[in-house]
Amino acid sequence: MEMLSKFFTCTMNSVTSKCMVLLVTVLILRALLFPSFPGFDGIEWSNLVYIRTPLLNFDFGIRQDKFLVVPQIVWGLNNQKIAFARACLTARMLNRTLLMPSLSASLFYKEVDLLQPISFDKIFQFEKFNTLCHGFVRLGRYSDVLNRTQVLEMEKGSGRRWTVERDLSQLKEHGKGSFDDHEVIRIVGKNPFLWHDHWPVKDYARIFECLYLTEEIAKEVDRVVSRIRAVGRKITDNNEAVEMQSIITDDGPSFEPLPYVAVHMRIEIDWMIHCKNLERRLNTNQICSGKKEIVERVRNIAGLKTPVVVYLAVADKLLNNSSILDNWEEGFVPFEKKKLGVDGIYKKYPYLIQSAIDYEVCLRADTFVGNSFSTFSSLIVLERTQKMIRMNGTNLCGENVRWPSYAYNIPGTSNGPKRWVTNMSESNLQSISYGTNHISC
Repeated sequence: MEMLSKFFTCTMNSVTSKCMVLLVTVLILRALLFPSFPGFDGIEWSNLVYIRTPLLNFDFGIRQDKFLVVPQIVWGLNNQKIAFARACLTARMLNRTLLMPSLSASLFYKEVDLLQPISFDKIFQFEKFNTLCHGFVRLGRYSDVLNRTQVLEMEKGSGRRWTVERDLSQLKEHGKGSFDDHEVIRIVGKNPFLWHDHWPVKDYARIFECLYLTEEIAKEVDRVVSRIRAVGRKITDNNEAVEMQSIITDDGPSFEPLPYVAVHMRIEIDWMIHCKNLERRLNTNQICSGKKEIVERVRNIAGLKTPVVVYLAVADKLLNNSSILDNWEEGFVPFEKKKLGVDGIYKKYPYLIQSAIDYEVCLRADTFVGNSFSTFSSLIVLERTQKMIRMNGTNLCGENVRWPSYAYNIPGTSNGPKRWVTNMSESNLQSISYGTNHISC
């Protein structure tokens, strides 16, 4: 009995020793692999949305109890999309939820008092955004905030002295210590589009992929695209253009969709003045393109099958200018929203939604042709490039690829437009935000 007792005592001591060694080992590993991160103290893991890090096999989270507020987002649709994405990435850097920002329904550049704020979820699907961007960035509602009185204001610097380095330092500083203790940080100052850019193109592309139009707006896009394809089917059947009334119904066509070309035609007077000044400043002649040059280059796209419908995405001020539909020659049948009979769809909505509809119509086109110095065109090409990559595309600039895009302001093969894909490896969004004639193909 005494020997048995000694045996159990020895065994228990051995097990206890092993447990102690194991516990100490676990604590050491935890200290090495899970260092204390600013803002993580006292937060329940149930309040976190998890992110899988590629370097270590454990999870961090975008906090749901710390928030970032940004100024109203303004200017054109795609300036606003870039500004929104930059705000999301700023919130990600601070490990905060971005409170749903206000967009601008109207297009005013200087008259700030005339801006019409519109909620993000009136244009894009809020819940779907959070689902698709789960673990990368997160949107919140103001009702999520517990204390709205103690808000820390962070003022963005401006001018030449406010460098990229100073801006990045400010962001890092506000991600730790007493700054990070605040439930809400509000950034004040200039529009997020004008903030310094610290993120690669791939991060922006990931956010753009999460932006889906509301169901109401998406249905309007479907109606416009259905009408374009209905025209294409009739033209293909008869090998000639016909009157719209005989081929369009409110319910849309019931036959298989046929290809169409979308051309973002920038030839309005204010654009031409701007791009001529830009050409002089940059010492280039590959920014402005007149209507004649655009038509000629579209006609010279290699391998484009005709007859084909060409949808012209143009400013409303050009809708009464019938000359944009002239001189396209046989096989190319141009339509803009007025001739297509869908201008009534657009007129129901403010500028921002009209632009969102046109953007999606161009994005869905089988072939897209735009200007590489237009933010509208550049973002469409970015999303089309991302779509090609997602479909396991490797030779993005090869022949017979799906969803090809072209820049009409840059000459390509046989005086056609230059093939265009986005360089997804770029370290920032500079060339997309402000334009470039150095395109990948």
